[in-house]
Amino acid sequence: MRVMSQRTDTNSPAPGAEQYPALDFANSLLSLPAGPLDLLGSPEAATAWLIDHELAPAGGRIYRPCTDRLHELRAAVRELIEARSTGQPAPAKALTTINAALTTTPSTALLHWDPERGLHRALPHPADRIADHAMAQLAADAAELLTGPDADRLAACGGTPCSRFYVRTHASRHWCSTRCGDRVRAARAYAKKRATRKS
Repeated sequence: MRVMSQRTDTNSPAPGAEQYPALDFANSLLSLPAGPLDLLGSPEAATAWLIDHELAPAGGRIYRPCTDRLHELRAAVRELIEARSTGQPAPAKALTTINAALTTTPSTALLHWDPERGLHRALPHPADRIADHAMAQLAADAAELLTGPDADRLAACGGTPCSRFYVRTHASRHWCSTRCGDRVRAARAYAKKRATRKS
């Protein structure tokens, strides 16, 4: 998975998101001080996100029903990451959603023939199933994240109002980014200053 090149400071990847596209997918609904920002908010934005993450072909396009399904899958991935990071049981509906995405598309390359290539194997990828293929890949990546060696290091950002998840790189890390950490420290300093003035 390539590193995203057109990131802004407000949506730079959380630790672990470059290794796990499903983590970046879960974090595509941002809670910012100015309000929420949905990187998959419209079919056009969702298409661009999938292309940027190499989950859809350049020139591909998804429509509103597929965007809604992506939102549903994202909610399920978020629920499962939250449950895993807090030691809670996995929500049954979220598991059903992930498993449905995992089994929507064939995982075995089928045998094909054409005059130029002769017999060859390839996964079917019709244009109208772009979202299905992207969702299957994201669900597989989420399953790997949730059951793999980094699962025990999943955490929710401790900065308000941030709602992102990240893979903790060391035990003392409590935020998904320097920006969130700075915001928390600034809020603490402000609260301390106010308390000093009142006393």
